[in-house]
Amino acid sequence: MIKPMKKLLLFVILIPFCTFAQNKPTPRSVVNQIKENVTCDWAEKTVDVFKAGNPDTEIKGIAVCMFADMRTLQKAVEMNCNFIITHEPVFYNHLDDTEAYANDPVYKEKRQFIEDHKLVVFRFHDHIHMTKPDGIYAGMIEKLGWKDYAVDDRGTLFKMPEIQLADFAQELKKQLGLQTVRVIGNPEMKFTKVGLAVGAPGGARQIQMLNMPDVEVMVAGEANEWETYLYANDATTLGKNKAVIFVGHIKSEEAGMDYCAQWLKGFVKGVPIHFIENEANFVTF
Repeated sequence: MIKPMKKLLLFVILIPFCTFAQNKPTPRSVVNQIKENVTCDWAEKTVDVFKAGNPDTEIKGIAVCMFADMRTLQKAVEMNCNFIITHEPVFYNHLDDTEAYANDPVYKEKRQFIEDHKLVVFRFHDHIHMTKPDGIYAGMIEKLGWKDYAVDDRGTLFKMPEIQLADFAQELKKQLGLQTVRVIGNPEMKFTKVGLAVGAPGGARQIQMLNMPDVEVMVAGEANEWETYLYANDATTLGKNKAVIFVGHIKSEEAGMDYCAQWLKGFVKGVPIHFIENEANFVTF
């Protein structure tokens, strides 16, 4: 029979362990912490929601990524991460509407992989852009080393030392680890004023930026070829000192999710947090 004093001592010893077990982070608790740490109000209408899995699962590890493609999910499992925070959709469209894929073998196998490994997937898109500073732009500016060249608070406009377009494009290729970049403009054109338009904001917004007096060269993610491409080609043909460099959607924003992983480490404790870089999603010949 355990004496009263020994019972009390055992109780005191076990309290921290019981408390720790009860407070083990879950995807839901981490998302609640994210909501508390962004500087903006959390929007009622948003794509930043759980896309798969049980939000009350105990977290083993967190994987932060740009695209939650199969290779990234497999790597997360290898790293013992069961909570995936991704910037872009999981199931092939902005709202992750899967009705059209109900009988699609690729969708079904990806969904099955997520279920088999008890993964939980959350999209973090709108609010990482809405918070201040915009986490995606902050990460990209840090990656590119452009902080000292910024001329606006938003981190979209920059004044560079004069450089030739072809040389600038080569620098971007090296900095972002790209096989190729797409350049529209005179390769010998010299410039100092740069605009950064990450991701895929749409042709109208890209053209609006390129038309600004403060932008000679726009570094962009992706666009429809009948929109920004056509406009930039016409501008070049008409002798305008304008050019666009397309680096692809992933690489135009991915450093922002690396930034996100480091940001999360500032307030999410008790679980490992890893950034997983996406492999190239196409090859060139």
